[in-house]
Amino acid sequence: MTIKVLLADDHKIVRDGLRSLLEKDGGLEVVGEAPNGQVAVELAQELEPDVIVMDIGMPVMNGIEATEQIVKNQPGAKIIALSMHCDRRFVTSIMEAGASGYLLKDCAFDELVDAIHAVFAGHQYMGPGVAARDLH
Repeated sequence: MTIKVLLADDHKIVRDGLRSLLEKDGGLEVVGEAPNGQVAVELAQELEPDVIVMDIGMPVMNGIEATEQIVKNQPGAKIIALSMHCDRRFVTSIMEAGASGYLLKDCAFDELVDAIHAVFAGHQYMGPGVAARDLH
């Protein structure tokens, strides 16, 4: 089974790089790309991806607000935050908004693939760079 992925990041080079790497994995298909949170909300509704990889810091609507709206409209949505922010406020905010996972942008690509498969299977995923911090 192919997992449909939506990429939401305001940097085109990041989206292009992620698309290129993810599409080398036979079990993943990038079905869309969003340059901001508002477009992510719209594409999530239209494309019904299995997993959304969501940046936090984006223009128009940030990733936390977009996550809240997507989860409200599509309660089964699986969202992984992929961010440079490891501050517990960001992690806590997006997880409370309904994200299923959180990775730092300095993670290995294989870790992102593992996270996609984990959240698709219904699990939560915290990258080691995040999990190692005291977030409680």
